[in-house]
Amino acid sequence: MSNGRLPTVLVSAGHATVDLYQGLIPVLLPFLVLERNYDYSAVSGFVLAATALSALTQPLFGLASDRLRVPWLIPAGMAMAGLGACLVGLVDSYFATLLVIAVSGIGVAAYHPEAARLARATGDVSWFSLGGNLGFAAAPLLAAPVLAWGGLAATPVLVLPALLGIAVTVPLLRQGKRAPVSAETRAANDWPSFLRLTAVTVFRSIVYIGLSTFVGLFVAQRPGGSAAVTIGALFAGGAVGTVLGGRLARRWGRVRTLRIAYAAATFLVPGVALVPGLAVYVLVFLAGLALYVPFSLHITLGQDYLPSRAATASGVTLGLAVSAGGVFAMAVAALAEATSLRVALACLTVLPAAAWLLSRTLPERVHRKELQHHG
Repeated sequence: MSNGRLPTVLVSAGHATVDLYQGLIPVLLPFLVLERNYDYSAVSGFVLAATALSALTQPLFGLASDRLRVPWLIPAGMAMAGLGACLVGLVDSYFATLLVIAVSGIGVAAYHPEAARLARATGDVSWFSLGGNLGFAAAPLLAAPVLAWGGLAATPVLVLPALLGIAVTVPLLRQGKRAPVSAETRAANDWPSFLRLTAVTVFRSIVYIGLSTFVGLFVAQRPGGSAAVTIGALFAGGAVGTVLGGRLARRWGRVRTLRIAYAAATFLVPGVALVPGLAVYVLVFLAGLALYVPFSLHITLGQDYLPSRAATASGVTLGLAVSAGGVFAMAVAALAEATSLRVALACLTVLPAAAWLLSRTLPERVHRKELQHHG
């Protein structure tokens, strides 16, 4: 591996260790129910504390990062994410458990804006995004055996990924130094384009969260269908799409790549609901690919639309837009209950179509050397 590629790999590995803590919450919930007799309403509070609070605070950390020099938020966020997770098994009241899970979620939020800036400074943001996807997907594989072995009492072991992430990321912090923000750079902020991009990101998030929540249940209803294989196909497509997005953007440009991906998703998403038999696995893989091709491009475009507010842009594209998607995805659940999973999944196609239409209004932004310090 070349020294030029090494920083990219290390930042990606650090991102994987942090997003592992986002994927950890679904793994913890069954143990909290079994060992502490919490009901489903109680554990839904843990999900809210870990996800919505984290996503809503990311833009605030982005604002702080743009106004101050706070590279220490990267290791501090990692430490908070790991500390909160490891304390889950060491506290015994509901409120204390809610608090430490919230601490972990806020740590995840604190990490992302500065880390997205560092990823842009050191290499390819698509690899940074891939690291996060792999960390989230790996959480059940790494945490479930630990919890099955020792129960909630074993949660202190879960601090180890955070310590590893800190070790590989701290040496890179100097590479993310920023030049002073000039008046010309501030004047280059394009808020109308950024707001349209945020809407595109929200549409994409609703579709992906809707698929990841319900497509496994939908396929499991078929003879020989497997929820695990379905989710695996969706995650695999997402991993391939994340890397492919950066490569296609270098060839076609980011905005054109967005448009092609969302146009493809407009046909692939309803195909998941309508294609007969187990060919659905192929459609799920391709839908995941099409929906993740734009993921890292949202981040870099947002940074380029707001060159003097790059961390704020990262906080919104990585945080606020995702939380909004989760809230609106509740409507997908209501539609599925009122009709069927097939109808609910088929109706999701309206959203990539809307993202495609809105992406046609987005301008491309070509980096100037001066602005690269702010990405």
